[in-house]
Amino acid sequence: MSTEPTSRVDAADLAQWIGRTEVTTDVVTATPCAALAATLDRDPALPSAGTVLPPLWHWLYFLPRARASDVGPDGHAQRGGLLPPAPLPRRMWAGGRFVFHAPLHVGDPMSRTSTIEGVDVKHGRSGTLVFVTVRHDIVRDTDGGLALTEHHDIVYRAAPAPGAAAPVPMAAPETAVWQRVVVPDPVMLFRYSALTFNGHRIHYDRPYVTQTEGYPGLIVHGPLLATLLVDLVRTALPAAQMTQFEFRALRPVFDLASFAVCGSPGVSAHDVRLWIRDAEGNLAMDASATLRETL
Repeated sequence: MSTEPTSRVDAADLAQWIGRTEVTTDVVTATPCAALAATLDRDPALPSAGTVLPPLWHWLYFLPRARASDVGPDGHAQRGGLLPPAPLPRRMWAGGRFVFHAPLHVGDPMSRTSTIEGVDVKHGRSGTLVFVTVRHDIVRDTDGGLALTEHHDIVYRAAPAPGAAAPVPMAAPETAVWQRVVVPDPVMLFRYSALTFNGHRIHYDRPYVTQTEGYPGLIVHGPLLATLLVDLVRTALPAAQMTQFEFRALRPVFDLASFAVCGSPGVSAHDVRLWIRDAEGNLAMDASATLRETL
């Protein structure tokens, strides 16, 4: 387990980060798109200028650029900057909500405004938790049009105490209409880490994740799981245009066994239900999407 010391969490101090903003710029370039396509086992041909960027592929851009001397022992940038310095050793992507206003295209210059919208300290059976909500607004610089609004939920927590009971899992639905079985491996996880410049060692450093963090294997990235869910919709319903998407990460998925990327039509003609089922049949990620085209 992590031996990193945990300081007292000062909710009032962390709340001072609410309202902080950061503006970054980037360009939708072709090579990362081709590389992610290859990682998802799609055609890796280089897309031409003007090609529409698929939903969630904006994560290939606006990458963190912490200097090597500013990286912490877990591979993340040291706490601070835009994100509040929560003194807890584990940081996880808990979920996200997206509104796709207009498409981005290969070649588009773009700007992202990031804002800390909320910092919430909670105390539960598993210890102290700090929830941070970051809003990202991405604008096309060519015409000033808003392309995407993203709410990114991050949770900081302490390492579990030795012998602590694991959370009770929830069974995944058995009603999938569309399904893809994925066999994760270190190459897949390394590729996605490299594409998103994600240095978090839980995704590629097996001795670290098992001996220091106490997990049984490498952890599949939450954003990669979400991207696989959206990719399932693109495969099943190629004519549909996604206008909204949201997901919640419920339990980690490890590289020790295959998992299933699942989906089915939702209650209305414009909705789909999506989920990740792990090797034990547990619900690892729950998601939904709204489409412009009817099913």
